[in-house]
Amino acid sequence: MPKNYVSNKDETIRLFENDFLEALSRVHWTVPLIIYIPVTLIFLYRGFFLYNLTIESSILWFIIGTVVWTFTEYTLHRFVFHYEPENKFGKKIHFIIHGVHHDYPKDSKRLVMPPSVSIPLAVVFYLLFLWLIGEADVNPFFAGFLVGYMFYDTTHYAIHHFNMKSKFWLAIKNHHMKHHYLTAKKGFGVSQPTWDYIFKTNFENIRKETAEESN
Repeated sequence: MPKNYVSNKDETIRLFENDFLEALSRVHWTVPLIIYIPVTLIFLYRGFFLYNLTIESSILWFIIGTVVWTFTEYTLHRFVFHYEPENKFGKKIHFIIHGVHHDYPKDSKRLVMPPSVSIPLAVVFYLLFLWLIGEADVNPFFAGFLVGYMFYDTTHYAIHHFNMKSKFWLAIKNHHMKHHYLTAKKGFGVSQPTWDYIFKTNFENIRKETAEESN
């Protein structure tokens, strides 16, 4: 396969010879919403009715959880999805995890995280936050974290398949399209570019670096 191959059609290639594994790698964009909206509501219910958290405390922890997700999104995309191993097996794993998306960015069944990956990750993150925050406050916090994740997955699908018209959504879409078609070494925020500006991986720096190289 050519190194810089990019398909602009809603098509893909087979990743696994095993039919079951192949099926697990494909998912409709609404599946994360179907799974995680009820889970989010359960965590909010637990916070209010089992642990009697105040509205103010719940809102604060919910917002913190959402913000923590945005940082998690950036970190995973930059350091995990775009980690490029040197060995053949590592390169194959990288292609399965994220490389296939860059080769087939409009593949509608591989734009959101499949439950076979997102559920184990959610359990790991929940246990980590439970240890760090405690069994009461973790409920609204993790609800916010999950809402951030759902916003990320839905935004990612919309960027590649919805006809966006508002300036806000066009800015989000253009940021991600530059990640695909300008350079994959910048623009790791998908649902928002905040952390790219903080860590200077936004695309404005490309113009600065190009100007410096030409001098």
